[in-house]
Amino acid sequence: MSAAAKVSTCLWYDSQAEEAARFYVSLLPDSGITEVMRPDPDGPALMVFFTLAGAPYQALNGGPHYALTPAASIAVTTKDQEETDRLWAALVAEGGAEGHCGWLTDRFGLSWQIVPEALPRLLASPDRAAAERVQQAMLQMSKIDIAALEMAHNKK
Repeated sequence: MSAAAKVSTCLWYDSQAEEAARFYVSLLPDSGITEVMRPDPDGPALMVFFTLAGAPYQALNGGPHYALTPAASIAVTTKDQEETDRLWAALVAEGGAEGHCGWLTDRFGLSWQIVPEALPRLLASPDRAAAERVQQAMLQMSKIDIAALEMAHNKK
């Protein structure tokens, strides 16, 4: 087991842990595979240790006993619409599924929240009527549209 982090999140996969981890680290800066543990040097990985934007994770090929669930998700704060769109498109590609209010499930079954930094800022607006309009607009969205949220906020 990697000793790099005292605490990390472990994600259970049937058999796609290494493929999933390699995909995830390709999406965010300051990400990478730190260790791949193979009981048989020529066999599949049992554990893959990796970081996403500096946060430690483990991916386990544990078999079909458990499945990923939306009860746990990876939340990514994006800086703008371009980053939001890029991550959203990559994560829903090849069998992923769009959810509501910035949530999606990737092709491996892992749930993600793609949240532009503008969303919490607009929801926390001191103008409570504007914040309510932002919330109502968000509730109609799959992928978050920053321009639509700002328009809802500024509507009089």
